[in-house]
Amino acid sequence: MPSVQKKSAPFLLVVLAFLIVYAVWGSTYFFISKAVAGFPPFFLGAFRFIIAGTLLLGWCIFSGLPVFNKKNIFHAGISGILMLGVGNGIVIWVEQFLPSGLVAIMVSSAAIWFVILDKGKWKENFSNKFTVAGLIIGFLGVILLFWEQLTASFSVQQDSRNVLGMILLIIGPIGWAGGSLYSKYHPAPDSPASVSTAWQMLIAGVLFIPGSIIAGEMNDFQFQNVPESAWWSIAYLIIFGSIVAFSAYVWLLQVRPATQVSTYAYVNPVVAVLLAVFFANEIISIIQITGLVVILASVLLINLSKYKKSPVKAT
Repeated sequence: MPSVQKKSAPFLLVVLAFLIVYAVWGSTYFFISKAVAGFPPFFLGAFRFIIAGTLLLGWCIFSGLPVFNKKNIFHAGISGILMLGVGNGIVIWVEQFLPSGLVAIMVSSAAIWFVILDKGKWKENFSNKFTVAGLIIGFLGVILLFWEQLTASFSVQQDSRNVLGMILLIIGPIGWAGGSLYSKYHPAPDSPASVSTAWQMLIAGVLFIPGSIIAGEMNDFQFQNVPESAWWSIAYLIIFGSIVAFSAYVWLLQVRPATQVSTYAYVNPVVAVLLAVFFANEIISIIQITGLVVILASVLLINLSKYKKSPVKAT
């Protein structure tokens, strides 16, 4: 991958961006489960990202930012399709039948894929004992998180959708990590992060439309039948999940190491599980909690050396 020069950023702004990505994205799993109860999954993806992208692009145009650069739009499209079309699209689809807390836990494997797919950092990452130990521990944690679902998949009573959902939740984090790294290593030098974010959401949103048509989602869909909770949930996803948090995430990729930014994947499940347990009456097993603790420990090891070598300087 081509090298990318890390930009300096104010310490407090970096901390705020991390807090937004940690907390807000952790809550989106809960709100996706509420929204998908009223909206078909592909339509939900199209509706959410097209509206969010249009609003953000409109703000960029109003602010006088350069938005119509073909090269930048192309790069934003690739990263947007991988992150939002593949990564987030899979999350939306599987939350039709898998608990949101479990989905968030399974998606936490994305942080491991950040290290594996970041070829330009292989020498640095794999020569570091903390990173290697973190990868091994993280892999064991993912096995624990998947264990009950994997063993249940061999049962004749297991819903075939759950098996498919598990397979997709392996592919989704790979797509998200790949798209994130592509966004990091192919930045728009003359374009703010907000412009790239807007195009990523718009292009990914359009990508959901053929899926909705093929699935025949609009044949029986009626807007008047959508419950109020689904409307509030999609509003939250558009404003906070997409415009606020995704913008913060894309900006963080420009100013911090990818493996540090990827720690969101370990914190999000904590928020998602708490919301699912307290507000959706979902049950998380002891073995899944154990896996979560193990995988949280791995992120500390993966990023330990980076916290020492590349501290954020206050400006």
